[in-house]
Amino acid sequence: MSGPSEEQALVRAQLHGALPADQQRPGMFGVTGTGDTSGFAGLQRQPWVELPAQRPYGGYFDEVMDAFEEAYAGYAEAIRRVVVDRDELTVHIAREHIAEVCRTFRDDPALRFELLSSISGVDYLARDGADGERLHVVYHLTSMTFRRRIRLEVAVTTADPHLPSVTPIYPTADWQERETWDMFGIIFDGHPALTRILMPDDWEGFPQRKDYPLGGVPVEYKGASIPPPDERRVYR
Repeated sequence: MSGPSEEQALVRAQLHGALPADQQRPGMFGVTGTGDTSGFAGLQRQPWVELPAQRPYGGYFDEVMDAFEEAYAGYAEAIRRVVVDRDELTVHIAREHIAEVCRTFRDDPALRFELLSSISGVDYLARDGADGERLHVVYHLTSMTFRRRIRLEVAVTTADPHLPSVTPIYPTADWQERETWDMFGIIFDGHPALTRILMPDDWEGFPQRKDYPLGGVPVEYKGASIPPPDERRVYR
């Protein structure tokens, strides 16, 4: 968890649209020293900083969290923080609890989140640093009974990118966990067949990590050679 001084710095960062002084957002094609991360027209992008929400959360969110707290014995240990942003509820879960948390959200009659609609990965390299919990797994749950949606999120490091698979609970997680492993290198322990699904089996590295090199192979086209993407433009 962040200490008071770091939390204050993150609050100021969100208010002023800049990362704390000791952090810098890398840009595309090697651009540095500017907020333009696209290379087009001086685009400025406000960094995303997640601030914990306080009750009441609003809408049905309080009812969902009350039901979850009553249903799950390890509630205090499982919840790292709760974020409400743009009328969406995100519950950050300790990784060792994610499978049983999903089971509770699926089976408890007051919750009934029967559908896992998607699993995806995110790499917050610029925000959390190379050694921090930069790799996030995001689970979108839908209750068809109550017509509700929530998001669960788990964070791991690149040094220990393990967390339990939820495929035995939500069969739709099967290929989605494979894709997240393939692109981000996050290992879902207990998955029935955690193999690559987009890249060749012998591919090295994980292409959607932020520190993965763009690379590429020059392509011959009408007598000209097209260089790899990271050599096509220079913004220095």
